[in-house]
Amino acid sequence: MKTIKVIGAGRSSSSLIRYLLQHSASENWKVVVADMDQKMAASKVNGHANGEAISFNATDTAARKALIKDADLVISMLPAVMHLDVAKDCLEAGVSVITPSYVTEGMKALHEKVKEKGLLFLNEMGVDPGIDHMSAMKVIHEIQEQGG
Repeated sequence: MKTIKVIGAGRSSSSLIRYLLQHSASENWKVVVADMDQKMAASKVNGHANGEAISFNATDTAARKALIKDADLVISMLPAVMHLDVAKDCLEAGVSVITPSYVTEGMKALHEKVKEKGLLFLNEMGVDPGIDHMSAMKVIHEIQEQGG
């Protein structure tokens, strides 16, 4: 079973967590939701058999590294300013990471080391900019297919 760790259980993570849990049985995923507010995390997991909710302080470096070390994938739903610390810990642990935020200079600086380790660091996978960009490209391609 692959372990996906979602760090941050705020409003913007609700659909993601629901999607991961809905597909967890068929994809053989365990979904761990970590948040400062364990009750919030538990409400997102909603008793799902393949879900686990834990209390977690993302500013605690030792706790963050411990959480990340045995993950197969980390999805950081924290505020954007915290993604780089998560990414650095993921790089150190050899774990791929996804964030919804724009690629920062700090994230760009990790690129070569990420490639060397064969990891995936995927940014801009949220509503803005990710889904917005994908939706725009879909419309552009449809117009181009019609000769526009």
